[in-house]
Parts: sequence; structure tokens; C-alpha cells
Amino acid sequence: MTKRLIMSAPNGARRGKADHSQLPVTIEEVVSCAVSVEAEGADALHAHVRDAEGKHVLDAVLYKELILEVSAMCPDLAVQITTEAVGVYSAREQYDVVAAVEPEAVSVALREMAPDGGDIDLARRFYHEAKEAGRAVQHILYAPEDVARLDLLMDEGVVPAGYGSQLYVLGRYAKDQESDPRDLLGFLAARDEASHIAQDNPFMLCAFGRAETACGALAFGHGGHARIGFENSLWHGSGKLARDNAERIEVVAHIRSEMGYEGAVSRDEVLKVLGKPQ
Repeated sequence: MTKRLIMSAPNGARRGKADHSQLPVTIEEVVSCAVSVEAEGADALHAHVRDAEGKHVLDAVLYKELILEVSAMCPDLAVQITTEAVGVYSAREQYDVVAAVEPEAVSVALREMAPDGGDIDLARRFYHEAKEAGRAVQHILYAPEDVARLDLLMDEGVVPAGYGSQLYVLGRYAKDQESDPRDLLGFLAARDEASHIAQDNPFMLCAFGRAETACGALAFGHGGHARIGFENSLWHGSGKLARDNAERIEVVAHIRSEMGYEGAVSRDEVLKVLGKPQ
């Protein structure tokens, strides 16, 4: 397979204009960013929305508006919303926003939707309803131990066996949030040991700090895909501050091409990589 997807993650939940003047905060800015990153080779957009004060929110109305506006300008660009809790939102609130928005794709942290000691019945309902709806679910996994737990929850029927794709997060808890490409190997080893995660399930990587580019290239080489953007890194591999999100996509898309890979040819192809059930 020569397809390697790049997802743009242009803002995230925590950074703002003080971190970089070109970090998009408003819906208008995110839509403009979507147009520019698609032009440089992005296959999908990982979307966060902010309130009037620029704070991360799980707001169904704002998400629907964003999806509508991006789809109008970039009809071929798949849009994935997030349920990221940022220590504020409960699993129930994450469940509710997805039920209200009914997105075609969503990323969900396993630690947040199905925490140890949490409401396992709610988690079971969430994942099974999502599969029944044909929704592309990407499991956010912060450590190899999360891969093992996802496999266990599939064994227990909380998550349908083989359902969804995985996003491996590198560097989130590292010193100064600087990732190391070698950290991917631990995730891949845990994946190899899993019994219920289909080995052909797609995986994607995101990486904090200046090693984001190198980590993305390593993911491509191991058959995976890359999430790139200001949510995780403002810098190129050289340490140079990126001009904007489009420049980050341009750099990684060039590396993808030089490695002999290409982007997606259809929206459905993207959604399969993001976890749409087959």
C-alpha cells in the first residue's frame, strides 16, 4: 500500500495567539486554514472549537457550524471532531456532544471515555452506537499500556472487536513535551501482542515538539499515517518556527512524496483510515 495520509491538527485545546499569531481560533480562521492545508496535501482536518473567549469547548452548535463551513469550502476534506476533556468534561458530556453532532469521524481518548473505575456501561453504549452509526472512531492512546487496555476492552465487549483506528501520541508526558521517534516502537510492539485489535487496523501518529517531522516519517515507514500541526508542534525539524500550519503540511507532504507514498484519492478512503467500520 502506497497511501499515507496526513491529517492537519491546526489548533488543539490549549494553545492560542500568544503561542503563534497564525494559530487559528475562530471558525472563520479554521476554515481558512482548512483551505490552505488541503492545498498543501492534507487529507483530513482534526477540529477543535473555541468559545468567544478562545477557550476549548465541546459545543455541538459550534461543531456543526464548523463542519458545515469547512465542507462548503473543502468538500473532499474529511473533518474529525474531538471529545478531548482537558480535565473539564466528563465522559457523559463527551458522549452527549457526539450524539448531538453526529459527526462522520471523531477522536476519543480511551482514558477519558472508559477510565478505570468509570461508567463502563456508558462507554459500551458509546462505542457500539458509534459503530452502528458507521462512525469513524479513532482511539487516542498515550502509551503502549493504552493499546493493551483497548485490546482488553475489545475482549470484554466494551469496544467492538477490531473497531476503530488508533492514534499513538508521542511526547505528551515527556520532558518539555519533546517526543522521540523511537517511542513509536513500544506502541507497535503492544499492537503486535494484541489479540482483538486487527493487525490491519490503521494507525496514525502525532508527536509533540521539534521531532514531529521525524516521527511522522517513521510512521510512514511503518505503514502508518501522520497528524501534523500546531496542536502538537509549532516547529520544523530544524527547530525553525513554522510560518503557519500550511507550511508544516507542505514540509511533511514533501517528505511523504520523497518516500514514495501518496495521499488519499477519496473521502471514503480517508474515513476508513480514521476508523470507519467496514
